[in-house]
Amino acid sequence: MGNSLLERVEQHTRLAGHNRVAMLLFRLGDAQLFGINVFKVREVMRRPPLERMLGVHALLAGSCDYRGQTIPVIDLAAALGYPPLREVDSAHLMVTEFSGSVQGFLVADLQRMVQVDGGQMAAPPTALGFGNKVNAVTRVDGALLAVVDVEQVLAGIDSAPADLSLQMQRLAEARAMTPRRVLVADDSLVARRRLVALFKQMNIECIVAKDGEEALAKLHQLAEGNPAEGVKLVVSDIEMPRLDGYALTRAIREDAQLRALKVVLHSSLSGGFNTSMVKEVKADAFVAKFQPDLLAQAVFELLPAESAKA
Repeated sequence: MGNSLLERVEQHTRLAGHNRVAMLLFRLGDAQLFGINVFKVREVMRRPPLERMLGVHALLAGSCDYRGQTIPVIDLAAALGYPPLREVDSAHLMVTEFSGSVQGFLVADLQRMVQVDGGQMAAPPTALGFGNKVNAVTRVDGALLAVVDVEQVLAGIDSAPADLSLQMQRLAEARAMTPRRVLVADDSLVARRRLVALFKQMNIECIVAKDGEEALAKLHQLAEGNPAEGVKLVVSDIEMPRLDGYALTRAIREDAQLRALKVVLHSSLSGGFNTSMVKEVKADAFVAKFQPDLLAQAVFELLPAESAKA
């Protein structure tokens, strides 16, 4: 399936930027369908022999050799409350790339790729019991599809640094930007919390939206209000329900009231494909999650200081 997956990914590239997402579907132990953005998947294969790792997080099933590189393997089934798959010979390995890091996830079985309309995706009701490991749900041929918040899973195992370096903190203190407000759009709770904390270190207030549709509504509301209370910069995730980051950026650029806003796409998606899409939708910058200093630097470049502190 690995080769056919790579061949078929190109067929889905044209969907990006039009609020449609190519999802790779899989199961973790029962009939429930789960999904992940196909652009984060490098390859899928049968579970290879795993090397045990002592003294590591319980969700780390071990490590394996992947094309000459040793990568960690995470038991995604166990992470979502299913029986562990580390000893199950029929399990599959899904090799993924997030923000330039490569890791494998154990899943029970792989299904197929589907095209999902972002407008039909929504935050999961609490009653479904997925907790914070799922950030969107939709229907595929009548069946419930749960989109895994892999960032949340990874953050629970090995959190990325959340603080600015001392040098960047000092630079932030020396700059006066007007207004000191940005709009952050991200469907991941862990990402929103990190961004709010980061901008707090920069003395910048965050207006928070959980998806692109909510972000667009808030931007229109701000545009009608007091300019002194508005924003000049949007920091948006790419993968979001209802309206994704590419489509949000397109909407901003096509709106006379909003097109002057600076837009930073902030995502764990990476690769040449993403670089070309950032240019196509006319975003001002792309910063891979989660790199506080690089994001701060992008903000400084797009919102130059009005004046230096005395």
